[in-house]
Amino acid sequence: MTIARRQLLEFIGAGALTMTAAGAWLMSGKPVTIVDSAMAQSVDDLMEEQALPDMVMGDADAPVTIVEYASMTCPHCATFHNDTLPGLKEKYIDTGKVKMILREFPFDPRAAAAFMLARCAPADSYYPLIDVLFKQQANWSRAKDARGPLLQISKLAGFTQESFEACLKNQPLLDKVQQVRQKAERDYGVSSTPTFFINGEKVSGALSVEEMSKIIDKYL
Repeated sequence: MTIARRQLLEFIGAGALTMTAAGAWLMSGKPVTIVDSAMAQSVDDLMEEQALPDMVMGDADAPVTIVEYASMTCPHCATFHNDTLPGLKEKYIDTGKVKMILREFPFDPRAAAAFMLARCAPADSYYPLIDVLFKQQANWSRAKDARGPLLQISKLAGFTQESFEACLKNQPLLDKVQQVRQKAERDYGVSSTPTFFINGEKVSGALSVEEMSKIIDKYL
């Protein structure tokens, strides 16, 4: 789905969102899927230059690379970030074994808007802002008008009303967010969120720490 700036501004203020077929998948509670190895990617291919620079969590030289494609309005993505990521960070990321990269795969204009705000924030506020957006997902993603709750969250990262509005009106940034998604669909076969590439091995769903460990430990 290609989103124009006008549509983004309209839809983040709208109560109802158009849900794509992929968006319907997000609400289905579909279990974790281990994707056929033929769908795996090399780490070099995954690390090709993207439309937006990768934001790396952890040691850039870590032996295991996890690339996650997520949508900010995806409930399963929120479950992963709220329930699994803290344990994964303690066990693998903070110990220098894993570096993690979050890439944009928005399913709707509100998800695109949230990603844009994270990109407009200072670099050291990127992941903290993502964290708050996922923790408060129900408050802004389901609101009749998302501008109010998104602005309040953004202020935690230093946004003003003016910088908030300017970010959401940034058409080149919106285009790049969509280009990241399009490349994932075209080159890596991503069609649902969350989708992870663990040293190139592709898995989908809100994995637990235990499920991720089974894959990560093979590469350590």
